[in-house]
Amino acid sequence: MTERPTSGTDRSLAARLAASRLATRAVIVVERAWPLVLPFLLVVALFLSAAWLGIFTRLPDMARLGLVGLFGIAALAALYPLRFFKSPTASEIDSRIEAANALLHSPVRVQTDRPGGQAGDFAQALWREHQKRMAARLGSLGTDLPSTGVARRDPWAVRAVVALLLVVALAFSYGPQGGRIGDAFLAAGTRDAVPPRIDAWVTPPTYTGKPPLFLSADATRKDATFTVPQGSDVTVRITGGANEETVVYDEASGNSREIKPDAPAASDTAAADQPAIADAPRQFNGKLIADGALVLKSADDELGRWSFVVTPDTAPQIRFAGEPRRAANGTAEINYQIDDDYGPAKALAEFKLAEQQAPNARPLYGAPEMPLALPRRGAKNNAARTTKDLTDHVWAGASVKVTLEAADGAGQIARSETKTWTLPERPFANPLARAVIEQRRILALDANARPRVLDLMDAITLRPEDTFDSMSNYLGLMSARSRLKLAGTDDELRGVVSYLWDLALGIENGSLSNAEKRLRQAQQALQDALQNGASDEEIDKLMKELRQAMADFMREFAQRNPQGKEQPLPDDARVLSENDLKRMMDQIEDLAKSGDRDKAQQLLSELQDMMNNLRTARRQGQNQQNSEMRQQMDKLGEIMRRQQEMMNETYRTDRQQRGRNGEEGSEQDMPGQQGQQRPDSNEGQQNGGGDKPMTPEEFADALKQLQEGQGKLKSDLEKLKKGLEGMGLEPNEGFGEAGRSMGDAEQSLGGGESGAAVGQQGRALEALRRGAKDMMQQLQAMQGDDGNAQGSRQRGANRDPLDRPTRSDGPDDNSTVKVPDQIDMQRAREILEAIRKRLGNALSPEIERSYLERLLNLK
Repeated sequence: MTERPTSGTDRSLAARLAASRLATRAVIVVERAWPLVLPFLLVVALFLSAAWLGIFTRLPDMARLGLVGLFGIAALAALYPLRFFKSPTASEIDSRIEAANALLHSPVRVQTDRPGGQAGDFAQALWREHQKRMAARLGSLGTDLPSTGVARRDPWAVRAVVALLLVVALAFSYGPQGGRIGDAFLAAGTRDAVPPRIDAWVTPPTYTGKPPLFLSADATRKDATFTVPQGSDVTVRITGGANEETVVYDEASGNSREIKPDAPAASDTAAADQPAIADAPRQFNGKLIADGALVLKSADDELGRWSFVVTPDTAPQIRFAGEPRRAANGTAEINYQIDDDYGPAKALAEFKLAEQQAPNARPLYGAPEMPLALPRRGAKNNAARTTKDLTDHVWAGASVKVTLEAADGAGQIARSETKTWTLPERPFANPLARAVIEQRRILALDANARPRVLDLMDAITLRPEDTFDSMSNYLGLMSARSRLKLAGTDDELRGVVSYLWDLALGIENGSLSNAEKRLRQAQQALQDALQNGASDEEIDKLMKELRQAMADFMREFAQRNPQGKEQPLPDDARVLSENDLKRMMDQIEDLAKSGDRDKAQQLLSELQDMMNNLRTARRQGQNQQNSEMRQQMDKLGEIMRRQQEMMNETYRTDRQQRGRNGEEGSEQDMPGQQGQQRPDSNEGQQNGGGDKPMTPEEFADALKQLQEGQGKLKSDLEKLKKGLEGMGLEPNEGFGEAGRSMGDAEQSLGGGESGAAVGQQGRALEALRRGAKDMMQQLQAMQGDDGNAQGSRQRGANRDPLDRPTRSDGPDDNSTVKVPDQIDMQRAREILEAIRKRLGNALSPEIERSYLERLLNLK
């Protein structure tokens, strides 16, 4: 028999018992209810899975209603076991608490029990004492977890399969083919269509270089206006929906243009036999020609609207930048400017004969072709220049009308004004070669003049002993006459014309013409490869061909102009040495491999210009005084070189000492090295970690040697100053400042201050450069004995084609070099290595990797 706790029970004990009983009641309810409710939950989960998987949308109405009814019956049947549910009693709860906490002698039930029968005072006191002792055992009361026993009832784990199916169905419902719960109760005719997914974007024409514009991004607003180039392609892709969507483009002028969906792509026969998918994506493509708005509708509902401002594509403009000119070696050179909003796609020069030909003339060749190089991006005033050797064309030497033509990516064509110009021809000094070229021109311009050409050949070969110096030339001309006489087609006649050209070149220059031709072909092949983004292997191959062609040309050029046939240089002549050519080709190859192909093309163009304007004359020997001046300036150049090397060595020694002391080296350039590479940058990279630290003894010995060398260099500078003064030159303050800086550097090296010595040596080098520049100006003024014209001629003669002092006239301090320095190529390599290293990091964001890949693919 149970009742409420006695009045002697502690209040805190009553609170703990109440909480424990409530938790135990919940556990027992879950144990008894879960096996009874689980069948109903499984039926509900199966119903939701069928709805989300879209099964009801794919069934006819009768089958759908039958399936829904089946689920309803199953749900009612699953609820029937709930009638057997029984709530737990107080005694069952107390027993569960005692069992869960392993309590002996029923201490929980003792608190609510009372003695049976009529108990006396002693019995009551004894019972209360027993309750107190049992209450003392009730410390922290807990409860156990529910034990539903579902595993015994479902040994095949069907409940897990149903749960997995429910999760998959829920994820599938978010797709275009997913269903909704309401589909089970809607007829097929009244069921709503799948909400469409809309993707829209604009693709500008490729030649504009602009990226695609995504219209259906989250940031897009309906009232936004997009500016796009004219001719852009707009695409709208719809997935799902009612398959009734329409796309209309409303132009600002009031015209409306409906954009039809693309026809499905043709497939093979097996795919054509398969039924079409009702919810297959539909795509609409159209062109944006004028301002307007793109409207997407489904029946009367507007699903999207995008407004566009179309930027018209202006036609290009091309014009001459000066008169067409002839280079020294006869190549045609045209300077021009091309303006276009997105850059031109192609350009060419069109030639027409200025003089009208005879009505019955039958020319064998058309006008010469001369494609024009396009301006580089960022070029000043969009200027460009094209040179081409047209001296072998049959129109060479004729008066022509030149018109430039340019076309942009949209196909718009622009034409320049027309200029009348005499097409450059190759000069022939040999009278026989001139006669052959004249016969070639007559035959090429009019095939009907073949009898006349034969007569002229007969006249030339009438007395061969008086006309020909070489029997091979006579045999060549007789061979040409026989081929001309036997020619029956225009192709054979063109073969005779080509043979006459080769014959004239052989008579005039021998093998030099072929070497020059190979050189030009090699230059053009390398130029095309740089423009087309050829691989490094292709660049290596073409550079080898260019070097070989250049060597052959220079060898033949020297043989044709021996020392005994030197001629005085013109007033504006500049000297080009083989070392200059080799150095320029090395720089072209390094720039191309480092990725800076724009500079490589520019330098190659400068090399072509220099070869086009190459002169055959050389300077005459100078008098004894000029020779002595040249020797003194050479000594100055040697002093500057030694000072540069000493500064490099001092800097390297200082860095090694700081590495031994654990100091962080400065990454700034050394004094006097602005814009140049640090002397140890390459060496440090090659050694993989910098120079090896020096011991104190090694450091002291190195500074002592540097101090002695600096003192010797200062002494040599003083001797040079005295020698220059003895020749009538006045060394400027730069030499005095250089001497003082050298002395300071010598003292700093003696005191172990290598870092300070580097700066002082740099100042000495800069002062030497200023002094050298002043000495060159004085020397040029002294050599200009014939007035301003002679002085101008001498200044031009003292500069090479790159506008630098020639080696024979003094030191080359690299202060006026216009071509890329070694530091530019080294930094380009370092940048490329950093980009490749960053690309190799698998943790780099995808957007960063995409950007770096585009950097490596730039042309």
